[in-house]
Amino acid sequence: MSGRHDVRAAVLGLCGWLAAAAAIHLGVRWAALATTAVAVVVVGLVALVALVALVARTWEGARRLALGGLCVAGAAVVAVGLREQAVTASPLHGWAEQGATVDIVATVVSDPRAVEGMWADQVVVRLRVREAAARGERHRVGGTVVLIGEPDWAEVTLGELVVAEGRLAEPEDGHVAALLRGTGPPVHLRDPDPWWRASAALRESIRASTAHLAPAPAGLVPALVDGDDAGLPAEVEADFRTTGLTHLTAVSGTNLTLVVGALLLLARSLGVRRRWLTLVGALGIVGFILLARTEPSVLRAAAMGTVGLFAFGTDGRRRGLRALGVAVVGLVLIDPWLAVSAGFVLSVLATSGIVLVGPPLASGLRRWLPRGLAEAIAVPTAAQLACTPVVAVLSSEVSLIAIVANMLAGPLVGPATVLGLLGGLVGLLDEGLGRLVGTVAGWCVGWIIAVAQTGAGLPLAAIPWGSGPVAITLLIVICVALVPVLHLVVRRPRWAVPVAVLALLVVLGVPGRIWPESWTDWPPAGWLVVACDVGQGDALVLATGLAHTAVVVDVGPDRDAVDDCLDRLGVEQIALLVLTHFHADHVAGLDGVLRGRQVAGIESTAVLDPPEAAADVQEVAAARGVPVAIAPSGSTRQVGALSLQVLHPRSVEPTTGSGTGESANDASVVLLAQIAGVRLLLTGDLEPPGQGQLARMLPNLEVDVLKVPHHGSDHQDLAWLTSLGAEVALVTVGADNDYGHPSGRVLDGLEAAGAEVGRTDLGGDLAVTMTEGALDLVTRH
Repeated sequence: MSGRHDVRAAVLGLCGWLAAAAAIHLGVRWAALATTAVAVVVVGLVALVALVALVARTWEGARRLALGGLCVAGAAVVAVGLREQAVTASPLHGWAEQGATVDIVATVVSDPRAVEGMWADQVVVRLRVREAAARGERHRVGGTVVLIGEPDWAEVTLGELVVAEGRLAEPEDGHVAALLRGTGPPVHLRDPDPWWRASAALRESIRASTAHLAPAPAGLVPALVDGDDAGLPAEVEADFRTTGLTHLTAVSGTNLTLVVGALLLLARSLGVRRRWLTLVGALGIVGFILLARTEPSVLRAAAMGTVGLFAFGTDGRRRGLRALGVAVVGLVLIDPWLAVSAGFVLSVLATSGIVLVGPPLASGLRRWLPRGLAEAIAVPTAAQLACTPVVAVLSSEVSLIAIVANMLAGPLVGPATVLGLLGGLVGLLDEGLGRLVGTVAGWCVGWIIAVAQTGAGLPLAAIPWGSGPVAITLLIVICVALVPVLHLVVRRPRWAVPVAVLALLVVLGVPGRIWPESWTDWPPAGWLVVACDVGQGDALVLATGLAHTAVVVDVGPDRDAVDDCLDRLGVEQIALLVLTHFHADHVAGLDGVLRGRQVAGIESTAVLDPPEAAADVQEVAAARGVPVAIAPSGSTRQVGALSLQVLHPRSVEPTTGSGTGESANDASVVLLAQIAGVRLLLTGDLEPPGQGQLARMLPNLEVDVLKVPHHGSDHQDLAWLTSLGAEVALVTVGADNDYGHPSGRVLDGLEAAGAEVGRTDLGGDLAVTMTEGALDLVTRH
């Protein structure tokens, strides 16, 4: 662990990372490559010149490092251009623009995933194309397509060669060449290679070794070993998010470090040394990639896990940071779009924390703890500390329990992961013995689950935190200041215990109001519903009383606007997404809601009008593995503290309606919601005929909050709206729209009836809260 950190490779990695991100955001084309490269390098060199001189310690070293940064930045920009050129020049891209029907020969590169559809169940799987034929032409091509097919596709296995036929469509995801839909059953040409068959057998054996356990441990063990979280209960995932333990359920560098580290320890105990030990480690990394699948996130995790092994190996201070820089450069050149991925940012920061903070923290802990236990605590603690500012930007909150939760769970993560893998390996030989080992792994994850459940239930497990520059800068300063404090505390056990107890008391007892109002003024405490400012469209978020979980009704016309609104509210999991009807101002932002969040399901009206928009919704949802169904008329369900009842429409059989979009408004799903004793009526774009139906069906209906139909249009049954007795009326409307919304007649009528009217064009996001038994309307602007 001796020696200075060698940060030269890290500087090169930063140059490549910034250059790739700039090139992607600027929309690089071949004609603009040189200009972009020069701009990026000039800006980078001006910003880094002083740092370079200090890092290199000589001006000659500074010159070389600057030249290296120039080369890496240029290579990253070229990589972006090459990737874009490869996609646009592919025949698949042109055929997708034309909606052509194609036959392809392709290799299956992901596990098939079944999703519920509005009309029938479907399967989503990724294929790497070898040959494609369409419009009388046949080409040998590369590229990946996302296939949305019939249930027979659930039987394909990773690595096998298949023939598929269907219609191409343009993708939302820039990483793939096209979507392939309307396919028949697969034609099997060749079985997977032996290593893929072995990987599938081991994954199945890992699942089988814990299948006899309760759902939570049975789902968590495979997630720890290889990222297979299909069986993990939703409530466990929610607890893990609140307590900062989500990284355990996804394929991360920690998984690889634990698996390969255990393999190296075993090899060392058997007498393996030097180059042979390196070979064992390399084989372990390859085996882990095959087990966890060759997705971009897995390759990123493998690279960062390898860096972690360097950090805790011989001469880790020098080699760890050097390995990190090389890994960043390599990943950005292989897949430039990682540069703008939140997962990549978190992965690099976590690994930086492990490299820079982890070893000295572990060294302090080893003064009074065994080596393995010290490192098990130091690694997740360092990673969590480094990631906290970015997590705050993404979620608008800070987990006060995350570091403590990682410290408590960390010592059992290694045994659970290794035992889970061992249970799978043993299970290949003897199922009974595999279940025995899996049971012990289940005992280990039982402690981790208990930590997550207990931590998530604490009053201040997480506090709201702004995502503005002042709030994030302050958080960075706090995290940096905590590093020497932690080092000082962990070296002295007589200090560590009192400090831990004090931190726990703070989390348990400090009232939220001590946090400065300017950092936590949005969302307001105790919000029940928020009408997002998404321009001329609808997007409403209903609280459920569950951490980071909401019900969303409509998604607006702008994916970025609704995504930002949900980020501000800290919504990570959507228990239900309701699309009231298929006009673009209610559904076009769907991709923004699905971005980085778990959505349990989508429900919408049975009137699929306009049909093109309805098909687009089905396509986007299927590509993300989200089931789509018709909102069950008259049904009532409970989501946490929120109850929802579908009042309209009565039709449950899918129909295209007029087919022109004219029948869409009056087919809107109307919801009656209740939370904390407050009744809310969400009306979509319901028009007077539909409003009259509701008035006849529920003649004495009264509500506390009304979402005014159709953006406050003048086309309303105003007598019915005012008869509802709403205290708060929400008007979702875009500023300076061309429709004359909202109508002054409607606004005056609602106000005369005693409603406080809020408009998103004037107030931005609108939140309804309950304070001491009274409703309040809070605007973000």
